[in-house]
Amino acid sequence: GDISKNKIQLSHTCMDPVLAEMGDHLADRREHTSCKQQRFSWRDIPGPLQGNGQDMVTILQLVQNLMHDEEDKLVHRRMQCVGEQGHMALLGHSLAAYISVLDKDRLRKVTTRILSDTTLWLCRLFRYESGSVYFHDDDREGLLKVCRLIINARYEDYATEGFTMLSFRHPVIYHSAACRPGLGQHLCSQLGLPLSTLCCVPCNTMFGSQHQMDVALLDKLMREDLESGKLPLLLIANAGTPGAGHTDKLGRLKELCVQYNVWLHVEGFNLATLALSPVSSMIMAATKSDSMTLTPGPWLGLPAVPAATLYRHEDPALSLAAGLTSSHPVEKLRALPLWLSLQYLGHDGIVERIRHASQLVRTALRRVRCWERVEDDLSSPVVVFRFSPDSSSGNFFPCYTLCSRGVCVCVCCQLGERLARLVPASGVDVVELEDEGVCVRFNPIMTAAVLGTQEADVMALSERLMELLPSLSCTLRSRQDFREEVFQHAVLSYVEDLNWAGLGALRYEPRRTDLDEGRRHQQMEKINSDLLKKLKELDTDLDFSTGPEFGEERNCVFIGMVPEDIDVAVLVETIASIGRELEESGKLLENMTEVVRKGILEAEEQLRRANEEKLIEEGVLRQIPLVGSVVNWFSPFQSSVKGRTFDLAAGGNGRTVLNQEAACASSRCSPRVSFTGQKAFRRPAMSTDSYSETSSVCHLDESYRDTVPQPPGERVEGDVAEVPQMSPPPKLELEVSEEEASAWTVQRVPEGEEGESPASIR
Repeated sequence: GDISKNKIQLSHTCMDPVLAEMGDHLADRREHTSCKQQRFSWRDIPGPLQGNGQDMVTILQLVQNLMHDEEDKLVHRRMQCVGEQGHMALLGHSLAAYISVLDKDRLRKVTTRILSDTTLWLCRLFRYESGSVYFHDDDREGLLKVCRLIINARYEDYATEGFTMLSFRHPVIYHSAACRPGLGQHLCSQLGLPLSTLCCVPCNTMFGSQHQMDVALLDKLMREDLESGKLPLLLIANAGTPGAGHTDKLGRLKELCVQYNVWLHVEGFNLATLALSPVSSMIMAATKSDSMTLTPGPWLGLPAVPAATLYRHEDPALSLAAGLTSSHPVEKLRALPLWLSLQYLGHDGIVERIRHASQLVRTALRRVRCWERVEDDLSSPVVVFRFSPDSSSGNFFPCYTLCSRGVCVCVCCQLGERLARLVPASGVDVVELEDEGVCVRFNPIMTAAVLGTQEADVMALSERLMELLPSLSCTLRSRQDFREEVFQHAVLSYVEDLNWAGLGALRYEPRRTDLDEGRRHQQMEKINSDLLKKLKELDTDLDFSTGPEFGEERNCVFIGMVPEDIDVAVLVETIASIGRELEESGKLLENMTEVVRKGILEAEEQLRRANEEKLIEEGVLRQIPLVGSVVNWFSPFQSSVKGRTFDLAAGGNGRTVLNQEAACASSRCSPRVSFTGQKAFRRPAMSTDSYSETSSVCHLDESYRDTVPQPPGERVEGDVAEVPQMSPPPKLELEVSEEEASAWTVQRVPEGEEGESPASIR
């Protein structure tokens, strides 16, 4: 019956490298979206069971490979921080397997002690007197067992008659409109009850908080159900809604339940504050409920520990029939991981972790004063906020004061994702509320113990938030200017995408009309792809991309967040100029291809004629092998050497003109004319008379540039860098042989000038 210490130490040591490696991963959604295609190998294909078996080292290596595949090398994921208390919880699962092989008497003694201790500790810690505990893995399973207990208690012949008893008096289960989505449907599906059993109670609309259950309306609904012959069974209340952490008026709800003989069940993460002292009266009323569900795993940072449902009922037979208790000792071993972890932390350690989470909320509120709260800090240890461009004091309002509008929803999503990426230890996430829309949530009760959040992380979170605030505001202000600037360029088209939280999106459309629809679409796709590559090569802080991964728009350039000193006009002008340059380069390539193709055809025709003239001039006998040699020996024939030249003037001149136009267009772009030490598309730090109010580039008049010479080494007023002048294209000189000349345009050289014919062609 004794367990060897060496086995325990071996199990503890084998888990250390894997758990340490799991803690080194960092979440990065942007890098994850770039890896769209997963890499599969032969290891992912299930194979047959080995006949001879495998050793433990091979099996553990297989488990490690399954946990950390090749994709983890590219995408870093942040895993739960597992400390010593986490190791105790993980060790409990291994010990449960060892204990289950004991003899029945010793097993019953061990499991009874574990269950009794854990029940006593939880009831005292969370101020729930004379209660029993049911441990379960699914946090909804405890409420399901409670429903079965209530049905067995309220319908006396239910154990023998079954569901026929429900037809006499239809049961009713009440739940708040702010409860967990799908909770009521799960209860009905597991209990075999119709969906008409559920009664959704709306939240307050006139008086009180708009996120609490309407008590007056609930009273009216219960009274009407009783008068119609129905049987109210259960009321599910919230001590911390899943979205924003609001708490119902539990004291008033308990009075209604006593009046109508209804079972009151309470759930929510605000129940963790029952371990603190003092406790708010709103949360303290939860201790008078008939049952409540606790999730100590995320509260205390314990992995793989079960949830606990505390309940009060005097009939053990009904509890056994409902499944809240079990006669099998092995079922009681579910409490072993929690039993070990609670002993390791101790009472003071448990209270300190929950108090630390509450302190993080107060630190966040103190660092950012514009975050406002409606409820008391202890009753709702969660901060929910969102971005609002209408705010003149900090641009942040509480989530329940302003409604989301348009692109602000996407901005809130991107804000939450950026904060989670910049400060991963903070545990912030994005939540969507029914009335307020998309918000950013900071819930340290559920994340602080798991991620190891400290006050320094909260301060870093507020600093990053204040750093992102100017960029968010400037981006929303500049969206309309960006739209208007795009409309001023005929080659650009504005792309409306409300799911993009950046500056906006545009598409370069070629000006050629001589192409069919298919070739024009291919050209547009290639130009926009090359345009995106060139924009990414510029020295700028802007983020250029192809947009959302699953977006509907294609062949577009999406621009992300922009700084406060962005010059939208210069940005759009630069994009249009680069697009025109790419289009002209493609057109030049097509022209040169056509010129060369025609030249090849003409050269083939000239060579064919030359061969015919040679045949006529030399005669047929000279073309016959052996006979031609004899004829040439008796009568030598002097053939004239005919040179051939190829002139690229037809395509070269066009290239020079296009390059000059591209150089002129590029000279007006901000990336090539910028201020010393300044990123592209930025307005100047100082204002001079040489600069316009809307552009950071001084556009000098062409006549002024021609008439006023610039001394070498001297810059224009305003410290504007010199525009590099484009040198003329070099001459193309090639040396070709007689056979290679077939690819060029053939021109006959007059006889008598053969010696003067150059060896090179132009």
